[in-house]
Amino acid sequence: MSFELTNCDDISKFLKDYIKTLSSPFDSYLEDHIIKSKFYRIVMNSKYIGYFAIYDDELLTLFYIKCKYIKYAQKYFNAILKKFNPKSAYVFTGDELYLSCICDIENKEVKNQAYFFQDHKCSPEKIRYYNNGNLRKAEDKDIDGIKEFSGDFFEDVDKQVKDGELYIFEESTNVLGFGIQEKGRILKGYTSIGMFTREEYRQKGIGRTIIAELKKICYKQGEIPICGCWYYNTNSKKTLESSGFVSKTRLLRVEFKDNNGGN
Repeated sequence: MSFELTNCDDISKFLKDYIKTLSSPFDSYLEDHIIKSKFYRIVMNSKYIGYFAIYDDELLTLFYIKCKYIKYAQKYFNAILKKFNPKSAYVFTGDELYLSCICDIENKEVKNQAYFFQDHKCSPEKIRYYNNGNLRKAEDKDIDGIKEFSGDFFEDVDKQVKDGELYIFEESTNVLGFGIQEKGRILKGYTSIGMFTREEYRQKGIGRTIIAELKKICYKQGEIPICGCWYYNTNSKKTLESSGFVSKTRLLRVEFKDNNGGN
């Protein structure tokens, strides 16, 4: 067995096959970590049978073996841990093979990292919105205000405004909150959406209104809206659920205690 350093573009065919094995989608947070990872091909008898990815040389973010070679998955997963010695892993519960291989490792600690949400569509509860605001695309003139009111919530405000990903939710000229829309780069056809409400305007239904408006935009664009939040952010979880989203999927952070290549 051997492992060859490659890049995300080189394994695009593998990624398409990998996506077909997932039981649920993942949001832009995990996608960003995967894209920024180093990719390696898994080679057996001169054949490429799968790949894995490591972020910042410490965090395993992806592991995939072709269907016909799945019986070798445990063997290769243990070999990866032994050779590359990652300290931890991100795995989401919609990735059955990767999750199962991690479950086989005995000496580990599993922590809840995030919820991933999908649109319920048939939610039995009536959604109450904030009716006095308006959602619009953010412009260059809004950049300073976004940074002032949201702190470090958004990763790169200048770029995200330029790329048309950020939105302003305002009442008259008063800014109440912000929305974000990030189209999937691995999961094509899915768009991650999120919101930030200024602290003084929270508990008024503004967050769920921003999410609802972003959801409408996604469907008009032919995209499927998805979202996520940190596992312990109960207010964001409630907002997303009150907007008609439900979570069947978790992102887990697994800390490896002793990567000796055995389980």
